[in-house]
Amino acid sequence: MRAVPGGPSTQVWALWLRAAHWALAAAIAVAWFSGEALLRQHELAGYAALALIAGRCIGGWLGGRYANFKQFVRPPSQVLRYAAEVLARREKRYLGHNPLGGWMVVALLAMVTAVSVTGWMYSLDMFWGLAWVEWLHRTFAWILVVLIALHLAGVAFTSWRHRENLVGAMLSGRKRPKEPGDVD
Repeated sequence: MRAVPGGPSTQVWALWLRAAHWALAAAIAVAWFSGEALLRQHELAGYAALALIAGRCIGGWLGGRYANFKQFVRPPSQVLRYAAEVLARREKRYLGHNPLGGWMVVALLAMVTAVSVTGWMYSLDMFWGLAWVEWLHRTFAWILVVLIALHLAGVAFTSWRHRENLVGAMLSGRKRPKEPGDVD
C-alpha cells in the first residue's frame, strides 16, 4: 500500500468528520459491550450516537465537498454500474467515497438512528416492557453489526484493490492525489 506520509497527498476528510466517525465507532462499541449489565452507560452511548448522527447529517447537507451527501450518494444506476466494475476488476478509484461506500454511509447512519430511537423508545413509560420495541431494538442492533462487518470488509477490499490505506486516510484526512482515471 502506498503510504501518504512523506509523499504527495491531498486533504479529503475534515477533522470534524474524522472525529465524528471515530467517536461514533466508540459510542457503538460502548453501547454494544455495556448492554444491559451497565444500562446507564449503554443509554448514554446510545444518546451520544444519536447526537453524532444528527451532527453528521447536518454536515452531510452543509459540510465540505467530501462530507456532502450530494458528492457521494449516487443514483442506483451508478451504484450498480460500479458494482459490476468491481466484479470485473476494473473499478475506478474514488478520491472520496465510491458509490457502494456512499450508500453504506447512508445505511449505517439510518441503522444507528433506528437502534438509538428504538432504545430511547424502550426507556419511555408508554413503550416500557413492550416486546415488539425490544425485538426491534435488538434486531436493528444485529443488522448494524452486519453492516459494520460489511463496511470493514469494504474498507479492507478497497484498500487492497487501490493500494491505499483507507484507515490511515480516515485518521489523517489525507489520501494520495487524484491520478488519471480516478474519480473526484
